[in-house]
Amino acid sequence: MRNAISRLSLMLGCTLAGSAFALSEFGIEGMGVVSTPHSEVRGAIRPDGQRIVWGSTDRKGGAGGWDLWQARLIDGRWQQPEPLTINSAANDFDPLFSADGRWLYFFSNRPGGKGGDDLYRAAVQADGSYGAAENLGPGVNSRDDEWAPTPSRDGKQLLFASNGFGGAGRHDLFVASWNGRAFADPKPVPGVNTAADEFDAAWLGDGRAIVFARSSDVERDPIRLYLAQCDGSRYGEATPLALSFNTAEGYTLGPAVDWNKPGELLVSGSAKAPKAGKMDLYRMKAPAATGQDGCVAKAAQ
Repeated sequence: MRNAISRLSLMLGCTLAGSAFALSEFGIEGMGVVSTPHSEVRGAIRPDGQRIVWGSTDRKGGAGGWDLWQARLIDGRWQQPEPLTINSAANDFDPLFSADGRWLYFFSNRPGGKGGDDLYRAAVQADGSYGAAENLGPGVNSRDDEWAPTPSRDGKQLLFASNGFGGAGRHDLFVASWNGRAFADPKPVPGVNTAADEFDAAWLGDGRAIVFARSSDVERDPIRLYLAQCDGSRYGEATPLALSFNTAEGYTLGPAVDWNKPGELLVSGSAKAPKAGKMDLYRMKAPAATGQDGCVAKAAQ
């Protein structure tokens, strides 16, 4: 599990919704409601733009240690923060909505999984509530840890991180394909994985580019976001995401495209200002996807 985030929570010491302000380099998401004195990581906007869900490692009021939280858009502002009913006494983290708004994906180490952190999803009901959490099964869950489930726009692929399916090193990025019953047969994302930890990824331009987190050791070392463009079959050289607080000494992670505003990206980190707490959620303009199609299809072969 990502103990580095928990340690960071101990070390680091106008409420605005994403649709309510013009972006310069970045803006904080939901000051005092979403971004608080606690640690918030990986914000996910429901496709209709009316709700945001995020993970917190230390916010009081949830069912367990790491919990999923939600706020609603009321009068143009995020309001009424509350823990999700699908939280367990274990860790629940890394939420992301499917592009059609029917599912909320996340990981959990609750009892009954395949081992370590497993990937789950819960149906989003018509009234905005959530159905029971469903384990995504052995096609994408190993005896070790799986993180940051990210469905493609068409729902046919699932991007995620794992240290249980082999690969180039520690945690690597994989793509599994929907076979009509489940996501299965994960393949490494071409051109991205190294001997370091690669995790927390988001596709830009339906896979023409990818943003992901990399750390030499996620349990103890800094975490930085990188951007890579597809050359038609694999992602090219990864360069640090252009964001002032995305430094080699910092902790920046959890990228997620806003389905409601696909030109904008939510990330987790700690800027000098504006700043609410330990790890906050920020909104920035998504970098251009100047690469080619082909990397998602290549990974799915």
